[in-house]
Amino acid sequence: MRKKNQKTIGLYLFPALLMVIVILYLPIFINLYESFFSWGAMSTRHDFVGLGNYIKMFKDEVFYVALKNNLIFTVMSVIFQIGIALIIANVLECKFMRKTQNFFRSIYFVPSLLMVTVVGIAFKMIASPSIGVINPLLEWIGIDASKIDLLGNAGSATFAIAAMSQWQYVGYTVILFIVAIQNIPAELYEAADIDGANAVKKFFYITVPEIKDTILINTIITVTGSIREYDEVFVTTNGGPGYASETLATYLYKAGFRNDQMGYASALAFFIFIVTFIIGLAQMRGYRLDDQQ
Repeated sequence: MRKKNQKTIGLYLFPALLMVIVILYLPIFINLYESFFSWGAMSTRHDFVGLGNYIKMFKDEVFYVALKNNLIFTVMSVIFQIGIALIIANVLECKFMRKTQNFFRSIYFVPSLLMVTVVGIAFKMIASPSIGVINPLLEWIGIDASKIDLLGNAGSATFAIAAMSQWQYVGYTVILFIVAIQNIPAELYEAADIDGANAVKKFFYITVPEIKDTILINTIITVTGSIREYDEVFVTTNGGPGYASETLATYLYKAGFRNDQMGYASALAFFIFIVTFIIGLAQMRGYRLDDQQ
């Protein structure tokens, strides 16, 4: 009977397993294989270069600019989409916010429903020195905005795009945290009230430990998404000015589809995969260690 059940389970799992292998794992190995060659979509040559593309990548100055920008996106995303979002969710779940909670939940969540293209184009118009509203507001409060161009300045472009991204996605993680907090047994908070615990202690000793699974999942999604950052940058600055706001994904696209360096683009793609895989694995490993303790 057990063998029969195992065969039945295997029969049902096989189609899904086959799809995962064909759609996910096979392209990864094909990409790794192609990264050892110098080739292009418009060329018939397919020359083996070994680790040449990876050596070129680690000598490429633009690669390090893109990596730095991805790090900026990651840090800001963790701060806002995990830290700030968790605080907002906890505040919205307080008793004094119950009557207006639905209103604020909608306010925070609506931006995440908008298309990235729409948000990017709107933000370009808002931040424009000529037709935007940001510079006039700065002038109104007494700040000289004549030399301020958020998306056109190399020093501010990446931070401006990252800020736009946080505005759009922080509401999504707020909702996820609210759902997790609502599943915490009310008895824990009642016991804490009896013991005289204040809101801060209840947050750190009850809320955070009880929803650590949700925090872990949100962190993995946020960090890996930041490493693969593409849409917002492509719509707003396309990596400019120059290469100032370039990310690994936009640089990969330009290398492969503009410069026709498919082998080099494959190396960049595999590097992104390895980084996201290691980060996700490390976070899950750290979670297991904390859980065991």
